[in-house]
Amino acid sequence: MAAVRASWLAVWSSRLLVWITGIAAGAAVSGRAGPGAVDPRGLTRGLGRVGELLAGPAARWDAGWFLLIARDGYRPDLGARTSARQAFYPLYPLLTRGVGLVLPLVLAGVVVSVCAFALALYGIHRLTTLELARARPSASAAAAHPRRIAGLAVLLIAFSPMAVFFSADYSESLFLALSVALFWCARKGRWAWVGVAGALAGATRAPGLVLALPALVIYLYGPREDRPPDHSVVVVADVAMTGPRGLGERLRRWLAALRPRYRIRPDILWFALLPAGVVAYCLWIAHSGGSALSPFKVEKQVWGRHLTDPLSAVWYGARTTFDEYRGLLSHHRLHITSSYFLLGALLATVGVLRRLPLAYGLYVIAAILMPLSYPGPVEPLQSVPRYLLVLFPLGIWFAAWLDEHPRLMPPALIISALLMVFFTANFATWHWAS
Repeated sequence: MAAVRASWLAVWSSRLLVWITGIAAGAAVSGRAGPGAVDPRGLTRGLGRVGELLAGPAARWDAGWFLLIARDGYRPDLGARTSARQAFYPLYPLLTRGVGLVLPLVLAGVVVSVCAFALALYGIHRLTTLELARARPSASAAAAHPRRIAGLAVLLIAFSPMAVFFSADYSESLFLALSVALFWCARKGRWAWVGVAGALAGATRAPGLVLALPALVIYLYGPREDRPPDHSVVVVADVAMTGPRGLGERLRRWLAALRPRYRIRPDILWFALLPAGVVAYCLWIAHSGGSALSPFKVEKQVWGRHLTDPLSAVWYGARTTFDEYRGLLSHHRLHITSSYFLLGALLATVGVLRRLPLAYGLYVIAAILMPLSYPGPVEPLQSVPRYLLVLFPLGIWFAAWLDEHPRLMPPALIISALLMVFFTANFATWHWAS
């Protein structure tokens, strides 16, 4: 019930602020779709003055692609005219289409996003309480401590700078809910549901495949609640010897530490479900007249993204940011904003690795590397802040850190909420937010 109360408070208060901000910004500033935005009449425009204001915080930029797919499908048989849609995975448009049988599509997408967001926050509260209680199993006086941090984590995520996307017609909320569900089921040893959650996450966004890594790490190394480990933890730091014998003993213990703590059992076969969502989507595209690999090909052919090493994207983004500062190339400051978010995420990742189980840190690292390995053609860090939005371990660690520094807690929440207001106003008026 503590998780229900905290999640409900975070959902309604943050979404109320998002809609007040979006409507006020839309009433004060007239905006229009920029280049690269799909703006179909009857979905993201042509709704009338009142409809445009109400839809401002929800139906902008890529929301048009999701709504277009929900209304008309992918139509791969039409070739290049519809190929751009295939970069947007099908589960969110499918759910929107289902709810759209009784509601307008824009509102249907919002309902799907907000419901998924509420479930995600509930799961984050439960996960945070579980992990921090495991780290501090004693001291009855500290029983409320993990719940306090969990409540703060929920607020930080709900009022994060890019949180406008959690109630927009985007797939962020759905992916967040499924990734949290996968972690929760893995921690409880419910491997069939891990496979289902992973498959659905893969059908929501391409990075869903990354979730196989933390699931496998929890399966082999824990922590797990379903059964005790088969092997104990090897502590390398206990070796007191020096010289070649000490080095040899440390090496032996390092190799022993890599041995899985849990034996492989037949339930690992459920992991075969993890790529099922992506495979099913590709097979459906092929069956409908397109190429089975077109969801991957369109990233380069249509959207200009190409595979490269992530350090090149970081270096190019940092260099461009420096050039914008030095030469005041301020046609937009996308690189600067993305660089700040990326730097903050990298610093927080160190905290996740130190404070939370290894699976959380590896998930964050893999999820950050994936968009950096497929940078945009002009702006390699484009949309990085939005990709970071769903990495909930960062919010859990930040909440735990703020709990140890209570004086910083109010200003951190206020600054985060003000940034959310700023980016929401940008988004609602067709200015680029991420």
